[in-house]
Amino acid sequence: MRASNPIVISVLLFSTLLALQVVNGALVNNFYRRTCPLAERIIQDVTFRLVRSNPGLGAQLLRLQFHDCFVRGCDASILLDTVGTNPSEKEARPNLSLLGFDAIDQIKSEVERVCSGVVSCADILALATRDAVSFPFKNRPRWPVLTGRRDGTISRSSDVTGNIPSPFSGFDTLKQIFEKKGLTVSDLVILSGGHTIGVAHCGTFSRRLYNFTGKGDADPSLDPKYANFLRTKCPNPADPSITVEMDPRSSASFDSNYFKILTQNKGLFQSDAALLNNTSSSRLVRSLQNPRFFSSSFARSMLKMAAIEVLTGNNNGEIRKRCRFVN
Repeated sequence: MRASNPIVISVLLFSTLLALQVVNGALVNNFYRRTCPLAERIIQDVTFRLVRSNPGLGAQLLRLQFHDCFVRGCDASILLDTVGTNPSEKEARPNLSLLGFDAIDQIKSEVERVCSGVVSCADILALATRDAVSFPFKNRPRWPVLTGRRDGTISRSSDVTGNIPSPFSGFDTLKQIFEKKGLTVSDLVILSGGHTIGVAHCGTFSRRLYNFTGKGDADPSLDPKYANFLRTKCPNPADPSITVEMDPRSSASFDSNYFKILTQNKGLFQSDAALLNNTSSSRLVRSLQNPRFFSSSFARSMLKMAAIEVLTGNNNGEIRKRCRFVN
């Protein structure tokens, strides 16, 4: 799908950026312009190089950033390895399938060669995610990224429970999780559009195909033909090695097609289908089928999400030398 007018999108994103800088105050545009002026260029160059060999990196990093920000805020705590006997966030069940850690390590290593101890892992994750998703558009980033985050020093798997939106969640549960993070129902619907890229493991939706209510039945809200197609891909019981596209026939393109397939009852997860169970969210799903509206809306909501409970200032967090370990 062809992108919307880049000039219109640029104006919308610039206006959004200025507004959020005033509201947020803590994060700014080009935070490292004096301390490491090449930082954002290095991050983009390395990210683009990695995407060329791994086209799925954008979807992987987008999911990684979401899972980071919804637990303890956007502080890169998801990147920390377990030390000692207390498992870190990445050991929690919802995070076991996360990918992209090695990519962040590579980017961090190259930034450290130029500016040691200056650029946070949290900012690298935010910038690399945007750049990886934007790679097919090169000079047209999908959203602006404000910087100035510092890295957290605590990562506990026990903090994940109840904070990560689940593919099995209904609308009310999703709404509560987003509201706890200062995000609205609109943000919930818009950010769900991230499912327009990437793949999902069969186990995250197989219950909808084979045992929805515990009686060997299928989810009646799922399009029957699509359900039959998914059964050809995912046998019962689910094979953890098998994945399918989250956005049928469009999972490699960051576009508004996800919202079109929702209205065709082809949302892969229960959490996708749940967006049609509320009047206001269902109405927004239909509006977001417009590519230009989706682009500008996703940019605004990503800026909000990426600012959740950030650590800023010299007295909060640290700048990790290695993203997997505290200093």
